[in-house]
Amino acid sequence: MHSRVRDLVSVSRSDEDTLWAVYATVGRTHRVAEIFRSRAAALADRDWRSQQVSAYADFLRRSRQPLPFYSVAPIRRSDLPRKWTPLPALGFLRGQFI
Repeated sequence: MHSRVRDLVSVSRSDEDTLWAVYATVGRTHRVAEIFRSRAAALADRDWRSQQVSAYADFLRRSRQPLPFYSVAPIRRSDLPRKWTPLPALGFLRGQFI
C-alpha cells in the first residue's frame, strides 16, 4: 500500500489575532477606546479623537473633565477585556472617564 505524506504548513494566527488599538489615557488610567484591523485606520481614528478633544478643550476644562491623550499600539484580540465596548470620542460618558 502506498501512503502519501502531506506537508503541513503551520498557519500563524498571530496576524489574524493582532489588531490596532487606539488607547485613551488620563493620568495613569489607560483604556482601549477603539480597535481596528489596520494601523492606518487606527491612526486616523486617533487623529479624529484628538481633534475632538482640541475642539472641546475649553468646555472640558470648565466642566472639570480630564483631557484624554490618545495613542495607537498593537493589541491581541485575547488581550481585550471580555465586555469591552468602544469609548466615546471625548473619553467620558455621564461625567466619568470610562
